[in-house]
Amino acid sequence: MINANPPLRSQLNRLAAFGIRPSGIALLAVLALMPVFIKNEFFLRMMISAVMFGGLAMAFDFTGGFINIVNFGFAAFWGFGAYVSGILLVHLGWSPWMTIPAGMILSGILGFGLGLLTIRLGGIFASCMTWFVALAMLSTAGNLVGLTGGYAGMTAPLLFKTVKNWPYYYVILGLVLGIYILFTRIINSKVGMAFRAIGQDIDAASSSGVDPVKYKVLNFTISCAVAGLLGGFYAHFIGVLTPQVMHTSHTVEILAIAYIGGRGSIWGPAICALFMVPAMEMLKDLMEFRLIMYGALMILVMIYYPRGLAGVWETLWEKFNRKTGKEASQKS
Repeated sequence: MINANPPLRSQLNRLAAFGIRPSGIALLAVLALMPVFIKNEFFLRMMISAVMFGGLAMAFDFTGGFINIVNFGFAAFWGFGAYVSGILLVHLGWSPWMTIPAGMILSGILGFGLGLLTIRLGGIFASCMTWFVALAMLSTAGNLVGLTGGYAGMTAPLLFKTVKNWPYYYVILGLVLGIYILFTRIINSKVGMAFRAIGQDIDAASSSGVDPVKYKVLNFTISCAVAGLLGGFYAHFIGVLTPQVMHTSHTVEILAIAYIGGRGSIWGPAICALFMVPAMEMLKDLMEFRLIMYGALMILVMIYYPRGLAGVWETLWEKFNRKTGKEASQKS
C-alpha cells in the first residue's frame, strides 16, 4: 500500500524550516480571513496596530533575547524610519513604496553606526547609551520644524486612497510574516548560533572564535532596520507624525510585549501582541496606568513564568506529547 503521508510531511518539514508549524498555519489562516468575516473598521484598525507591535516586539526580542542588549532607544529607530519615509514623500515627492524601504535602509545604517559606538560597552552601558541617543533624536525631530513640522506634527500622505482598513491589514500582515521568517532563518543558521553563544556566555563565545563585536553589531543593525521598515508603514498608516512616536514609553510597551510573550522565542512576542494591544485598547479609560499595568504583568511573568507565554505553550505541548505517547504505548 502506498502511503500518501510522506508528501504532506515533507511539505510540513519545509514550512518548519521557516518556523511555520501546523498551529502557526491555523493561526495565519484565521488572521488572513479576519477582514472577510469582520467588517468593523475600528476592530481592523486595532488589529493592524496589534500585528505591527508584534513585528516590533519580534525585532526587539531579536536583540534583547539573543545577544542580551536591551535597546532602550528602540522606538526612536521606529520613529526615524517613519520620519524618513514621510520626509522623502512630502519634500521630494517619492512614492511611499520607495520611501518605506528607504526608511528601513537608513534606520539600519543609523543602527550600524550606533552599534559600532555603543555595543563595545556591553551590558547596561550600551542600553543607557541607546536611550541617550534616542532622547537626542526625539529632541532633534522636535526642533527641525522646517523639515519635520516639530511638535505640531507633519502630515504624511496615506498609503492607500481609501477609508477601508483591510489593504493596510494585509500589507502589515505580509510584512510581519516576512520579518518572522527572516528572523527564524537567521536564528537557525550559524549566525544565529553565534548570537545564542554570545547571549549565553560572551567569554566562552570569544574563546571559541566568535567575534562578539561583529555579531552584536550585525544583530543590532538588522533589528534597527526592521524597526525602520515598520516605522515607514506606520507613517503612511496613521497619517500624522509627531516626535512622540520616538518616546521611551513606546519602547517600554514593546519591551513588555516581548518579555511577556517569551524572551528569545521570536514568535512569542508576536502572539502576545495580538492579545495585549486589543486588551489595552479596551482599557483605554485607564491609559494613565498603562505602563504600571505593563510593569505588573512583567513582574508576574518574571516570577512565575520566566519563559513567558511561549514557555507556557511549550510546557503544555510537551505534557500533551508525553501523555499521548504513554497512551499509544499502552494500547500497543
